[in-house]
Amino acid sequence: MIRGFYKASCLLGVNPLTTLRFLRGWPAFRRDWREYRRQTRGDSTFPPGRMYPCLLDRFTQSGVASGAYFHQDLLVARRVRARNPVRHVDVGSRVDGLVAHIASFREIEVLDIRALASKTPGIVFKQADLTGELPGGLVDYCDSLSCLHALEHFGLGRYGDPVRHDGHLAGFANLHRILQPGGVLYLSVPIGPQRVEFNAQRVFAVPYLLGMFKDLYEIGHFSFVDDAGNLHENVSLADAEAIHANFGCRLGCGIVEAVKR
Repeated sequence: MIRGFYKASCLLGVNPLTTLRFLRGWPAFRRDWREYRRQTRGDSTFPPGRMYPCLLDRFTQSGVASGAYFHQDLLVARRVRARNPVRHVDVGSRVDGLVAHIASFREIEVLDIRALASKTPGIVFKQADLTGELPGGLVDYCDSLSCLHALEHFGLGRYGDPVRHDGHLAGFANLHRILQPGGVLYLSVPIGPQRVEFNAQRVFAVPYLLGMFKDLYEIGHFSFVDDAGNLHENVSLADAEAIHANFGCRLGCGIVEAVKR
């Protein structure tokens, strides 16, 4: 019952645990504010503006160096840099993650169903829906292609895309069309017991995910981020039992690097 209440509250935008942590930080905030006012009495160098209490930061670490997005973005950016392709295209990955990483050392073209207002040097943006007909000129377009934590959303309406139950398959087929023979695809999706969590995402069983690549690609590397946020790089795909068990993940992240046949 408590777990159900917690999940329902979070869906409504209220996290009870965050509220408790805020309350925990309030006494220290009041104490520090009184001390700051005492020290600045008669000093108007920095006049008071609006209050902006940050009540959680004292209880957190200096940063987050774990989790699916941290590991996948860094791993794939390193691989792209090492390969130095002629043209790298990304579909739907985080602009402030993988795209920014790659744009720091080379040009990257980005396709997404949503608009991107920012015009940043090194990032060439094109708006496109990859669950439908592929825009002209994109067939055999690039020799390097990434799509990280995006395919699982295709066709669920989350980002304004039309609802399509097989949107992930339509998108995967278009990724194949965009990539040149011999080109490299970097794909990541949530892994675990196969299910749809409408309208957030699909979760892919590892056998199903690997089956999508059969006859179309040669898988070079498979890595995954486990439920605790730890990266397992270049794991063996010879262990059928581990694959069937989704490498022990309930909601992990599978990262596939594959060459188009």
